[in-house]
Amino acid sequence: QVQLVESGGGLVQAGGSLRLSCAASGRAASRLSMGWFRQIPGKEREYVAAIHWDGGSPDYARSVKGRATISRDNAKNTMYLQMDSLKPEDSGVYYCGADGNYYVILGNGNLDYWGQGTQVNVSA
Repeated sequence: QVQLVESGGGLVQAGGSLRLSCAASGRAASRLSMGWFRQIPGKEREYVAAIHWDGGSPDYARSVKGRATISRDNAKNTMYLQMDSLKPEDSGVYYCGADGNYYVILGNGNLDYWGQGTQVNVSA
C-alpha cells in the first residue's frame, strides 16, 4: 500500500511562487509514476503535471507550462511541484496522485493512489 501526503500550500500573492511536496510511503512508491492535479469547488479535477517513475518524461498542462516544474527525488520518496508567476486562477486544492501507468496520469484517469490535498490560494 502507498500513502501520499502533500504539503507546501498556502496563501501567496499573484506573481509569487510556491513549492508543493508530496511525500510517498510504501515499498512500491519509487516505482510509480506520479502527478499533480487541482480542483476548485464545483469544478472537475484538472490535470496539472506528471512525471515518470524514473524522473523522466515531465509533462505539463497547457495552463501551467512555462510556469511549473515537476520533479522527484526517489531517495526521499518525494515529488515536487515548483510553481512560479502564480495567477489567481491557479488557486485550488492540489492533489498528488500515483499510478503504475504513466498514461493513466496523463489522461486524468482513475489513479491507484491519492493524497488528501493541500490548499493553494493566490490573491490578486
